[in-house]
Amino acid sequence: MLTPLCRFLAVRRRAAKCIHWNWALRSLCTQPSTEDYDVCIVGGGIVGLAAAKELIERHPNLKYAVVEKEKELSVHQSGHNSGVIHAGIYYTPGSLKARLCVEGAELAYKYCDENDIPYKKCGKLIVAVEPEEIPRLEALHERGLKNNVKDMKMVGPDEIREIEPHCRGVKALTSPHTGIVDWARVAKSFGETFNKKGGHIFTEFEVKGFHMTKEGADFPVTIEGKKGKSLRCRYVLTCGGLFADRLAQLSGCNPIPRIVPFRGDYLLLKPEKCHLSRGNIYPVPNPSLPFLGVHFTPRIDGSVWLGPNAVFAFKREGYNMTDFNVKDAVDSLSFRGLQKLVFKNFTYGLSEMYKGVFIAAQVKQLQRYIPELRVQDVTRGPSGVRAQALDMEGNLVDDFVFDGGEGAIGSRVLHVRNAPSPAATSSLSIAKMIIDKVEDTFSL
Repeated sequence: MLTPLCRFLAVRRRAAKCIHWNWALRSLCTQPSTEDYDVCIVGGGIVGLAAAKELIERHPNLKYAVVEKEKELSVHQSGHNSGVIHAGIYYTPGSLKARLCVEGAELAYKYCDENDIPYKKCGKLIVAVEPEEIPRLEALHERGLKNNVKDMKMVGPDEIREIEPHCRGVKALTSPHTGIVDWARVAKSFGETFNKKGGHIFTEFEVKGFHMTKEGADFPVTIEGKKGKSLRCRYVLTCGGLFADRLAQLSGCNPIPRIVPFRGDYLLLKPEKCHLSRGNIYPVPNPSLPFLGVHFTPRIDGSVWLGPNAVFAFKREGYNMTDFNVKDAVDSLSFRGLQKLVFKNFTYGLSEMYKGVFIAAQVKQLQRYIPELRVQDVTRGPSGVRAQALDMEGNLVDDFVFDGGEGAIGSRVLHVRNAPSPAATSSLSIAKMIIDKVEDTFSL
């Protein structure tokens, strides 16, 4: 006799054969209906879906659609990240990033509780392994306090070992409310909520242009997709991630800031070695370097990721070392901003490439925090590609960038050209800010 749980799972499996989830019946639809929409959101990643959810909750009487070029939602950055819920320690006090991260983390935990999405507050240790790192660590503590990060404290070597028995350091900052979650699952839940409230989701819809159909018409904007697909709407919001700059150029925007892809390659602790890290173990950031550095990150599935490095990707969605796209490569390598960034960080860049090829080099960096780690304890793991916005001077754009375009179409399109890290943690608070901007721009 089947238990109630087994009966539930059996029904669930049968249903999954045709629609996966109830909401997915529409989300997997590849051909838009003849219905017109008040607002169309381009991009089915976590920021686009959070914005769509926020929009339909504020204005439930309007009609909305999300279009996504892949077969599924949350395939790229939203599905290829470390899975950390950040507490908001690193960011300049009073900055928008700091406020959105702290608020976003609280909203994320609340949303997960309300929607039965598993997470774990496993905490984070930011570890100084050299005395010269201590002033930077103490400065981080001050930042965290000013950002209202809860329950942080500085700990010494003995307390480090109590929290992380295999970790060594001279001093550390502990953040017990840092957590882990499957952000792809969270993003898809945003899509489910949007769909249940009446929003439509169309996959395999790759946008190739925007144009005005008729001035004065009720739905004057036509979104053209590949393979003859199209959709009419009043207004467009784009959250294009790795293709944010190219989407913006479709409505006449300046190509700057340019999206340059950087791949991060992770290692995996072998299952029998996952006890080496209980929670997140992070380095003290070096302000002279463009990226954070390697760290230990437990996952909600019980695995532990190590890394990542940060290397230029020759393809915007290239998750393997050999992935190459001519247009993407030429677009980035000919960009003066990337050339300046490489010039300023040439030695660092070579080091990151070396670590990507030779596992032992990455393990050596990780041994600074867990000395007993050995090369034979790890295997190659997954990779992610970060959509890094750069200006012409080679500076990493660290703020939100919104844009419209030129002519009549420009007044009806709003591009989110940069939603800086930690965009997943901050997704619900970012969505509130984006929709505030939408309401103001489009007078909804």
